[in-house]
Amino acid sequence: MRIFPILLMLLFFGCDSAVTKEQLTQLNGYWEIDKVVLSDGYEKEYTINTVVDYFMFADMSGYRKKVQPLLDGTFDTSDDAQTFEIIANGEKFELHYKNELSEWTETIETLDATSLILANTEGVVYYYKKFESLNIDKQ
Repeated sequence: MRIFPILLMLLFFGCDSAVTKEQLTQLNGYWEIDKVVLSDGYEKEYTINTVVDYFMFADMSGYRKKVQPLLDGTFDTSDDAQTFEIIANGEKFELHYKNELSEWTETIETLDATSLILANTEGVVYYYKKFESLNIDKQ
């Protein structure tokens, strides 16, 4: 009989992984790529990143840009940014990007305070973790 409550908890926590509209605010901030899984199953791990992705969004649209973290906790960046719209597609949310050269879509598979998983239409899955600044103090 002790197994029943454990199974019930696993069922409760394991079933619903859909991202809610309220969770989308957690997209804002700095995200570091952790690994990429290609459609053929090949995995590429990223142990050191010289750039991170910065997301900023409000009212279902926003932008994403690459920034370079510096040792003092600041970032080196350019004015280049890729704009996107967030569109609900069934129980999932999608980032729709469009510029003068192309357009593409990424589906938000998972989003919480520490992890982000995006999948594109080619079957490539990107695993991100929230970026933690080094912030080395000069003494």
